[in-house]
Amino acid sequence: MNTAKRILAGSFALVTAFAASGCAKGDSGTSSDTSSYETKVEVQDTDTISAIPEGAPTELEWLSYFDLNPARGSEEKSTELDLFEKKGGSIHYTPTTSMTKFDDLATAKLGGTPPDMFWYESSMCYPNYCMKDMFQPVDSIVDFDSPLWADVKETADQFMLKGQHYVAPVKFVANSVLTYDMDMIDANGLEDPYQLYLDGEWNWDTWYDMMEEYVNNAEGDEERFGVNGWFANFIFYSTGSTLIKYDAEKDEFVSNIDDPNFDRATDLLYDIKKNGLYYADWVGQASDCFKKNILFYAMGPWASSDVHTPGDGTNWASVPMPKDPNADAQYTTVEVNAYMWCSGSEKSDAVKCWMECAKTANTDPEYMEVSKEKFFVKNPNWTEQMYQVGYQELASDNWVRIVDPGYGISVELSNDNAATNATKEAVISYMYTSVMKEDDNGSQYTWTQLREMYKGTIDSNLDEFNKEYKAFVEKS
Repeated sequence: MNTAKRILAGSFALVTAFAASGCAKGDSGTSSDTSSYETKVEVQDTDTISAIPEGAPTELEWLSYFDLNPARGSEEKSTELDLFEKKGGSIHYTPTTSMTKFDDLATAKLGGTPPDMFWYESSMCYPNYCMKDMFQPVDSIVDFDSPLWADVKETADQFMLKGQHYVAPVKFVANSVLTYDMDMIDANGLEDPYQLYLDGEWNWDTWYDMMEEYVNNAEGDEERFGVNGWFANFIFYSTGSTLIKYDAEKDEFVSNIDDPNFDRATDLLYDIKKNGLYYADWVGQASDCFKKNILFYAMGPWASSDVHTPGDGTNWASVPMPKDPNADAQYTTVEVNAYMWCSGSEKSDAVKCWMECAKTANTDPEYMEVSKEKFFVKNPNWTEQMYQVGYQELASDNWVRIVDPGYGISVELSNDNAATNATKEAVISYMYTSVMKEDDNGSQYTWTQLREMYKGTIDSNLDEFNKEYKAFVEKS
């Protein structure tokens, strides 16, 4: 690795085993495991983590599709698990699947044997299943004004119902970044996108112009494209808005489909598709993308690390999604790593201890730096710049992190797994990418068409949701 490129060192720990299962749709339905199984560090007991009182239950029931305990035959354990065990705690794993996890949670709760913890995912966890009493607030065990949690309070405040917090983030990771090959950039006389970002000049316009110049430089029969992957919803987010938002004055969730900023966002996406800058087919890793003469690969860091990591002699880089040139700040959503406290769980002391262990493992500089070094052992051709963009930058004060409640309203609006349309996308996921799609006659959709097509569906689903929400609010 070129050590001269190691800039802006260390903040958040690496994403490991489950990062590779990240989803390319608007819902990152399978999230990255917050554990760091590759980390070997002598973990010391710490007084900053609340001890489990003598006589209180110490074993937590963990319902998930991945285990927090080490893999069979492995001596490695995550830093958070090591800390938890030093406090006398343990994890009992009850396996489920990504498709049946909510059904299994409901069954366990109705049967009187609820688990204690469940992995947070943007799809349906909040606000839907919080409102359906599948999870309980964390305010009794998490003090967001304390030094340990204060840095995530602004984001946690967006996960509130009835004045109570339901999600306590332990880590933020980029949902998607734009990875590119510097050799391709240099060969075409283009400016380095990351340098433009550092200079405050990385926005919709510079991004579009760069892709257009690259595609127009094709010679003969050469076919070129500007971008592939998961980026459309982040163009919406960069305006600072989401398709559905919480209205504090009305105390309800409302449609934001008529936001005029979305007309500008969809104009950009429409032109990217219309002018041949978009490669629409699925590409599973960055190296395959560059072989197809695609300038930018938009995907989570998992798609360019581990088994997808760059080979020797490569010269890759990454840059965050471009800023809306009209916005007053850099807005985005991030992948939130967090543990939901299941409704019915009475092991508050052990859950509190676990959450503090997990937050400490992703806050303490020593643990984070060891995890980072282990990442570079597995990914020797990554640079500090790539690591900074993928695992640190979007957690910094340079960005305003917003939460998109549209992925947690209803099955029809929010649950891709239940979608019946050709693209297997729920309405909200579909709307973010819709202007880059075509009708049965091959004509590209316009935002005006799509807004009218789905406005009634969104409104009717929100009407039903808000009825349930108001009943939830009125319930003591």
